[in-house]
Amino acid sequence: MRTLGVDVGGTFTDVVFWDGSDLRTAKVPSTPRDQSIGVVAGAEAVTGAADHFLHGTTVATNALLERAGARTALIASPGFEDVLEIGRQDRPSLYDPGARRPEPLVPREWRVSQGGLEGEFLDHVESVAVSLLYSYRDPAPELAVRGAIQRLRPELPVSISSEVAPEFREYERASTTVLNAYVRPVMSRYLSRLTAAASAAGLSSDVLVMRSSGGLITARGAAAAPAAALLSGPAGGVVAATELGRALGREHLISFDMGGTSTDVCRIDNFRPEISHERDVAGYPCRLPSVAIHTVGAGGGSVGWVDSGGALRVGPRSAGAVPGPASYGHGGTEPAVTDANVVLGRINPTARFGGDLDLQPDLARAALASLGSHLDLGPIETAAGMLDVVEEVMAGAIRRVSIEQGADPRRAALVAYGGAGGLHATALARRLDMAGVLIPGHAGVFSAFGLLLSPPRVDASRTIMTTDPNLVDSALRSLTLMTAEDLSASEVEPESVSSAVDVRYAGQSHELTVDYEPGDGWNELSRRFHELHAERNGFARPQDPVEAVTVRASALGAPALAWADLPSIRPAGDPRRRLRQTVVGGHTVDALVVWRPALAPGAEVVGPAVIEEPEATTFLGPGERATVHESGALEIEW
Repeated sequence: MRTLGVDVGGTFTDVVFWDGSDLRTAKVPSTPRDQSIGVVAGAEAVTGAADHFLHGTTVATNALLERAGARTALIASPGFEDVLEIGRQDRPSLYDPGARRPEPLVPREWRVSQGGLEGEFLDHVESVAVSLLYSYRDPAPELAVRGAIQRLRPELPVSISSEVAPEFREYERASTTVLNAYVRPVMSRYLSRLTAAASAAGLSSDVLVMRSSGGLITARGAAAAPAAALLSGPAGGVVAATELGRALGREHLISFDMGGTSTDVCRIDNFRPEISHERDVAGYPCRLPSVAIHTVGAGGGSVGWVDSGGALRVGPRSAGAVPGPASYGHGGTEPAVTDANVVLGRINPTARFGGDLDLQPDLARAALASLGSHLDLGPIETAAGMLDVVEEVMAGAIRRVSIEQGADPRRAALVAYGGAGGLHATALARRLDMAGVLIPGHAGVFSAFGLLLSPPRVDASRTIMTTDPNLVDSALRSLTLMTAEDLSASEVEPESVSSAVDVRYAGQSHELTVDYEPGDGWNELSRRFHELHAERNGFARPQDPVEAVTVRASALGAPALAWADLPSIRPAGDPRRRLRQTVVGGHTVDALVVWRPALAPGAEVVGPAVIEEPEATTFLGPGERATVHESGALEIEW
């Protein structure tokens, strides 16, 4: 079975092709104006045809970040038309009086009550969100509103909260439904273009899109529910990191995906990634399941600058794919993290990025010299300073998903991937006293590789708010049956169905998600909740009554590729290439340059060293030692 996985990033599009016995990979520049162009170009670089096409895309995310979604209307219950602006009346930054919430995606004139619906109003919008009070219990009023809209304008897409996010809390439910409606036409048009372009190129038009929760959904499903794919791309890497952990017997990991535009981190415990059922996306609450990724604007394209106080800063603004870092030679004049790594000797100055992009180190040095002139620093010192700053930003992201959630990063290994992950992994892990670093094979395209390891998936939830264990079990049985049936309807046989319950102490305003199968019993549910509450919050109140709030279920099919199916690595050639001068701690040292595809299992590389591969680079500082695992992964310790 020939399977193609394509993951689009802000700078590069990564491609992996599996023909049943071998993997082929490619990395090509992304095409921001129309991602499908870069997707097809990447696909054609590795295959002429594929039976299955798996896709991680940032189309929905970009439409939200750039405020380029559809003209959207919100239909709410009378008196709740302004719920998007009222929100929770909290402040986005407690100690920053200048912090402002993002403007609502639906302007006031397009927010009406369910009684104010009329055809003329609908003529001005491209999409509609319907979120009525208590619709998570009774969807009939929302279904009636959708029916009335479809009679007036049959072609108008309508997102209703009882289908998008059937959970209580009117603000978060309305926000999630609006997010879905806002990006729905954009995603629908993109997937239509992509399937047409793929078919014209001889590729499979049977496209499956990565969900934020770590599974795949049909293109038709993604077009109708694009809010479920807002973290489409990064989720693939988390799935692959989890499977790597299983293969190596490492149950505690933190995934670290550093690409050209951003860095994504996620905690993985007991061979399972942390799942969040609510998160902010660009400042807007989204109440849908997703791998609990924390993203910071720190990537290879992140630009260095000097703030009003004269301090060196890096990011979150990125040079992106166009014009890119100064060393790309596409007109960029500001130094990016990639330029700093080139000047410090960690990236091969004669490397070719994305297959046909020749680096120009002189341009990188000139850009760093220009920035350094504002800091009284030379280009080398400026480059080193940029790495210190960006690594502290990324270390903060790792603290966010570990220490701030009651988890100790010292027991976890850092799984580093993405084109730039290996360049900074050991510095970050040592800064946080972590238990080593893992650099997987195909690290530069690891998120695309993760698409092949991801199962088809259906997620569902339902708010019940009860202390009756029989109601919990019956609701879960109904929900698990529904998810399995929905997966079967897409011609995928369910391989497993899991369930969980959001639980809280009676009177609390927030819940924790606890694994639970029907029949486990109320006492067991309570015990698991008390343990999790103590882990997350530092205390538990086992004498207090608990309440089940929302039940959740997920049905999973079989992935296109299992880790055990991967062929053994077949090294060829001499791994030792040459020596190259690099700068470490302000001193110039000779680093051994090693070609990773030639390293055999059991081989060791001791730093200072630069380990190069077709799509990524790993840097080892003095005294750091990398050992090649049988899977091809590099296990690094010091």
